[in-house]
Amino acid sequence: MKVTRPERIFLPDNFIIDEWKNVEPYFIDLENRSIDTKEEFEKWLKDQSELESVISEDLAWRYIKMTIDTKDKELADAYAFFVKEIQPHLEPYSFRLNKKLSASPFKSEFKDEAYKIYFRGVDTAIKLFREENIPLNTELAEKSQIHGAVSGAQSIEHDGEKITMQKASSLLKENDEALRKSVFDKMAERRAEDTEKLDDLFTELIQLRHKVATNAGYDNFRDYMFDELGRFDYTKEDCFDFHQSIKDEIVPLVKQFSQKKAELMGKDKLKPWDSQVDPLGRAPLKPFKDGKELLSKTTVIFDKIDPYFGDCLRTMDSMGYLDLDSKDGKSPGGYNYPLYEIGVPFIFMNSVGSQRDLITMIHEGGHAIQSFLTRDLELTSFKSFPSEIAELASMSMEMLTMDYWDEFYDNQEDLQRAKIEQLETVLEVLPWVATIDEFQHWIYENPTHSKAERKEKWISLLDAYGTGTTDWTGYEEVRAYSWQRQLHLFEVPFYYIEYGMAQLGALAIWKNSKENFEKTIADYKKAMALGYTKSIPGVYEEANITFDFSKKNIKELAEFVGEEMTTYS
Repeated sequence: MKVTRPERIFLPDNFIIDEWKNVEPYFIDLENRSIDTKEEFEKWLKDQSELESVISEDLAWRYIKMTIDTKDKELADAYAFFVKEIQPHLEPYSFRLNKKLSASPFKSEFKDEAYKIYFRGVDTAIKLFREENIPLNTELAEKSQIHGAVSGAQSIEHDGEKITMQKASSLLKENDEALRKSVFDKMAERRAEDTEKLDDLFTELIQLRHKVATNAGYDNFRDYMFDELGRFDYTKEDCFDFHQSIKDEIVPLVKQFSQKKAELMGKDKLKPWDSQVDPLGRAPLKPFKDGKELLSKTTVIFDKIDPYFGDCLRTMDSMGYLDLDSKDGKSPGGYNYPLYEIGVPFIFMNSVGSQRDLITMIHEGGHAIQSFLTRDLELTSFKSFPSEIAELASMSMEMLTMDYWDEFYDNQEDLQRAKIEQLETVLEVLPWVATIDEFQHWIYENPTHSKAERKEKWISLLDAYGTGTTDWTGYEEVRAYSWQRQLHLFEVPFYYIEYGMAQLGALAIWKNSKENFEKTIADYKKAMALGYTKSIPGVYEEANITFDFSKKNIKELAEFVGEEMTTYS
């Protein structure tokens, strides 16, 4: 498809954000503009939306370039410039514009659910805003990026070569146990060098976040973030129900196949370096050589499901909006970054040829498809949807593509292995999501805790959600600080349980696809195209599933996955 930037109505085409004085006049215009009719109010909303999309895209590119090469000081400085010199000025204006919007008599004339959701978010932003939090938010934005820089700088020596932690992790799938143990030890030793630094950083972040929350009149940062994240459709008690349901219904399933794996390997218990290896001694799955092949074959799969999906990836490739291969100095992880003005997102990842990389590509591709499906929505706020919706798009794509993975695997045994790995990973991830989420609830309910208390709490949660099938003797400290590898804790607090909720939705969509694949894809497209113009339950309903993390629902989905796993073994 051919994509061009929409014609700007409010901003000039040559608009550049290189200093605040170039940006401010447009905020002054919006703040001082008189609005005497519904039409003028609507024009004002669209002009504000255009300004938001352009500014957010500028920040996006600074972040993308910085994470591609964390060693380039100019790129880090460019991002820091925005955080220090632009962002602090945006908050007071956003607050005043929100108040102007909220006070408008014409607001009541917009009856659509989309506008009600938007206006609700504006009212919440007004409630959250405090002038004294502006410098704190600037400091938080800077400090939260330190984790990525620290992690991106981590590497180990292997066979005389310096390799990234992502590449090192892929060696944990090798059958040679001595090799796995050696690599695991080197990774643990390298991470241990940064343990104290990251522990101290996290303590600073917790203190700053608690201050932001109390400044805004909240008892704790958890309650503040529930409003900040727009969690209007569920409560903290629902999260607690999710935690318990996972312990009751999912952990026993994970324990079953973990015990089976240990038995197949002739061990009483697994070792920490055994978690990724094939129990039958087969070589690690290598579905592709490099990012180019990964993209090519993923595009073919997307074409088979729906030609529109394949076109999305081809468009991104032609525009240079993909960076897929792992390299030294690149920030860890993967993401799909929406670019609201052009309407074409950017996919960043660290592929090294593994099955996990294949899943990451499909996952981020699902996000990308949703970005395309929503690019023509009227306002930027409609395209900025909560993660419970965004992750449904990506996780569903993981499941919906499974029957097309023969594009990567011409060997039937390897194909079946890949599918079993995927289902086991889905089940394993749910307890991890619940562990991280329960950890965060405790952290911010107890913001003055000591580092020793934090360590003790984390270990107790690992025990509660664990299967007891891994022997950590001699590696207790590695386990005790395993939370430090979860970048969400540092960069995007409380954004994680959404993965678990969306995973349940994705399993329900996959279940539907087994009965009527074409209808399921049509429902998926309709739901994802809504963006945030409907409530979270409303979007799920459009996809012909329910937004439900009760014990009953999780039990039914767990049984379905268990039955499917037997067909692949």
